[in-house]
Amino acid sequence: MNDSFFRKIESKTGVPMEEVFALANAIQFADFKDERQVRKIVQKVSQLARKDVPQHVEDELVNSIIQSGKGLNLNDINHMLDGN
Repeated sequence: MNDSFFRKIESKTGVPMEEVFALANAIQFADFKDERQVRKIVQKVSQLARKDVPQHVEDELVNSIIQSGKGLNLNDINHMLDGN
């Protein structure tokens, strides 16, 4: 992943690149069938994006990710940070 992608996220969110890298690393090694891991990732993304995610929305996101079995990639995170 190129540096400009992470700088875009950093400038958009005000989150240091180190935290973005830590999130990317967690996603890379996450078991997306494990609800606790998926929930932690969703919570971390919402925290980094400085957006409150209502419990029912978090539940829907977690269930969707687990059911799809695909996991997340950095583009998915970028969309979540954009609020799309």
